[in-house]
Amino acid sequence: MDRILVTGAAGFIGSHLVDRLLELGHEVTGLDCFTDYYSRDLKRRNLDRALSHGRFRFFEGDLLRSNLDKIIGGVDKVAHLAGEPGVRSSWGERFSVYVERNVQATQRLLEAASRVGLEHVVLASSSSVYGPENGGPVAEDDPRRPASPYGFSKLAAEELVGLYAREQAVPATILRYFTVYGPRQRPEMALSRFISLAARGEPVEVFGDGTQSREMTYVSDVVDATVAALEAKPERVTRVYNVGGGTRTTVGELVELVGEAMGERVEIRYAPPVPGDVRSTWADLERAARELDYRPRVSLEEGVEAQVRWALAEDAVRRAPSVV
Repeated sequence: MDRILVTGAAGFIGSHLVDRLLELGHEVTGLDCFTDYYSRDLKRRNLDRALSHGRFRFFEGDLLRSNLDKIIGGVDKVAHLAGEPGVRSSWGERFSVYVERNVQATQRLLEAASRVGLEHVVLASSSSVYGPENGGPVAEDDPRRPASPYGFSKLAAEELVGLYAREQAVPATILRYFTVYGPRQRPEMALSRFISLAARGEPVEVFGDGTQSREMTYVSDVVDATVAALEAKPERVTRVYNVGGGTRTTVGELVELVGEAMGERVEIRYAPPVPGDVRSTWADLERAARELDYRPRVSLEEGVEAQVRWALAEDAVRRAPSVV
């Protein structure tokens, strides 16, 4: 049994990871500062199961201001999932938020890790560090050319992890997640928006012409890879792994799958492309399969249906009248 800190514990992926680690028998510490990126209430509900668990303790706080020596001093490993998400909102004046929450917060965590002597730090990075794929699956050693300030901030966090591993002997692994979806997905993400609009009978807004393709990864598969990375013995050189779903689809096809899962045809309204949104993402998973025994298990059809069921159930709960 390990003692594991999950930063960003109340978020979409972080809360699923917390639940899995508790199921596996670990002692889990969660840290989250409940940023205003989306509803605090939604994030708090993500932790409903964990907060009633005897092996879970939770700290509300910011990585830049919390007493990290105290928090990290009580754990063996860290899964660092905290950060500011979103390609579209990373342009302009808000880039300073990305620097603070993705770069400076990571550096402060790594400083604490080097002082305390953690066994392992696993960083959740993003396929956005690659930028546009060049007609085939991207491997971990391919060039990294971010197409957005968000991607740049994640790349900077990766470089910090590598630096602290080399110069401060902080054992670390980097995971590059490819378009994660499933229950608890953030409300501004594409699939969440599609389901929400379709459920209200409104046209679904698609940025671009709908032919852009994405490697889609169901959240339980991402958790599988993250747990495998935490359990693996870190090497002297930081290892980097792509975490994809093994399935690619166009945005237009994704809307069709939503309609099939809901049993109705969904109307599409097209909007101009957004700067920084790449045309295609495609993951080479060979290294993760070989070294982490990672193999995605959830098909796109199963995953979309599961997210639709969850979203409709959540909407029904929110709309239900309170009982006096």
